[in-house]
Amino acid sequence: MSDLSTAPAAPDAKHGDQPLGLTVHTMPSLGDAVAQDARRTRAGRWQMLLLALVCAAPVIASYFSYYVVRPEGRRNYGELIDPQRPIPAAAATDLSGRPFDLTSLKGQWLLLSVAGGACDEACQSNLYLQRQLRESLGRDKDRLDWVWLVSDDARIPDTLRPALGQATVVRVPADALAQWLQPAAGAQLPDHLYVVDPMGHWMMRFPPHLDKATASKAKTDLLRLMRASASWDEAGR
Repeated sequence: MSDLSTAPAAPDAKHGDQPLGLTVHTMPSLGDAVAQDARRTRAGRWQMLLLALVCAAPVIASYFSYYVVRPEGRRNYGELIDPQRPIPAAAATDLSGRPFDLTSLKGQWLLLSVAGGACDEACQSNLYLQRQLRESLGRDKDRLDWVWLVSDDARIPDTLRPALGQATVVRVPADALAQWLQPAAGAQLPDHLYVVDPMGHWMMRFPPHLDKATASKAKTDLLRLMRASASWDEAGR
């Protein structure tokens, strides 16, 4: 039998368990809740804007260095396009007649020419200069694609096809091309070569009737673009 005299004493009422206390918090008013939501929304938008600026910073810096920070007396041979025009979602086709998404050309610098499929002497000269200009870029040539935009349904001569092995040839309706590219006053679309940046924006137009004598000036512009974008643009899509 246990000895009650040695059992622990009952806890002192002054130090024992106390009744459980509940704290009642005041519910926020509807106005406060709306204000908090608005603050969170604004903060989220600023964070998204900051992230977009961080991602775009290399691109902005390269364009700034090309357009603004230039040695005294430097002039572009090509005409800069302002505002730049994005690649349209036009109903293009490849030479086999299959649908071709023009926006898939993004991710590379593009050197474009425009002409009908019959490809007269001026067209063939542009295609030759496109290939030569690309090759002249040396190790940067893989960052630039040369593209022939065929503006009609005329058949491309069989004798010309072997020379187009490294070119991208796409048929695009003439009206769609006219809404995107634009010739200089007094010129026509096939008279120029056009430059499109990796983001898909038409940003430069070389003077009409480029030839071997003036191609070196166009090459200088292309090399500057390659250098200015080297920090963010790599070969391949």
